[in-house]
Amino acid sequence: MNGWGRAGRPSPRIPRWAYLAGIALLAIGVAVGLAHTPSRSERAADLIGVLQTMNADIESCAGGVGESLTALHEINAGASRDVADAVTVAGTGASNCSPANNELIDDLEGYEVPESLASFHLQVAVTGLISWAAPDAEQVQSDVAAVLTARSPQDRAAAQQALTRGLQRLDAQRAAAEKPIRTAISALAVRAAPPRLPG
Repeated sequence: MNGWGRAGRPSPRIPRWAYLAGIALLAIGVAVGLAHTPSRSERAADLIGVLQTMNADIESCAGGVGESLTALHEINAGASRDVADAVTVAGTGASNCSPANNELIDDLEGYEVPESLASFHLQVAVTGLISWAAPDAEQVQSDVAAVLTARSPQDRAAAQQALTRGLQRLDAQRAAAEKPIRTAISALAVRAAPPRLPG
């Protein structure tokens, strides 16, 4: 039909320059994508930022776990007799590990690891930290309070067994969370450490 439509009107044609412009834009997009491949130093800087965020968000929960366990050890060793204060420390610590009560833990739940670090699967570490805090660290501190307030040797023994199991879960969760972090630290030769998680 030589470019003419059925009604005798010219058929719309896309100009050749438009095709060429489209190809050029596609080539530029690919080149820009390649140019933005992060360097090792950029990835290392991203990792440091991730670790700083993790530490800041988990610190209030982790600190409470350490304080609760220290208070229990001091009472067991006879270095302290202030059971009521130790119970308060454990209760406050358990509350601070709940995303509902701690905005920092809640923030961690929504945190996304930079794309430059995707190969290290650090989102697994973020999820592991959240699980370490809630329910594991919450439960351990509740178990500490139960040991401290037990009214009979039988109750205390049962509470101590529950605490031992809780600490084992805490250890396992810490190991799982730390594994991808340590891999990333080693691969990028960053002078840093995973978040400190007592237990």
